[in-house]
Amino acid sequence: MLKVKICGITNIKDALTAIEYGADALGFVFYPGSPRAITPEAAKSIISSLPPFISTVGVFVNEDMANLEKTASYTGLDVIQLHGSEPPGDCVAGKKIIKAIRVKDLADIEPLKLYKTVSAFLLDTYSPDAIGGTGKVFNWEIAVEAKKFGRIILAGGLTPDNIEEAVRIVQPYGVDVSTGIEGSKKGVKNLGKLKLFIERARNCNYTGTKAQSGKGTK
Repeated sequence: MLKVKICGITNIKDALTAIEYGADALGFVFYPGSPRAITPEAAKSIISSLPPFISTVGVFVNEDMANLEKTASYTGLDVIQLHGSEPPGDCVAGKKIIKAIRVKDLADIEPLKLYKTVSAFLLDTYSPDAIGGTGKVFNWEIAVEAKKFGRIILAGGLTPDNIEEAVRIVQPYGVDVSTGIEGSKKGVKNLGKLKLFIERARNCNYTGTKAQSGKGTK
């Protein structure tokens, strides 16, 4: 089943609503340069209020590994997402690791073969101006090619309007959304877009058709 991660969580309302609508994982950004950055204290407060069986993912960018491990332990994170230029040697923490790769062209996925210990790769859109959260898509055929290196989580410009096409083309392990379900304020989710995104993601299967239920098609 396709996994859905809602990233850039900054408040308990968005977190609990995402879970209610069916999200598998919540992402918390610990990169100070992000407009969706959250403090360890705020993240800990949210995470401690979550129900069981929900994965929490901490997003770090070129963070000192000692500080990263301290934050992960303090907040109770389940998974680490390395979203910078971290080398393979940094992907050996005691938790499951997602290595993010910023994609501009086919050559950008070649380094994936060097990361032998990660649990999945997150493919995001390259931008010279931002580490992530650009709201722009990249060529999804590159993501298809990247699947030979391991589990792929598709990110970068996903919205309720394009999620079904993205799943049909890439057939990824999971999808990750942040900007595409926000309102006018970065870091605060538009709950209508949030619900629609998860519904449409869940309503797709890996043949690119809508899932069958009962007598008709949802």
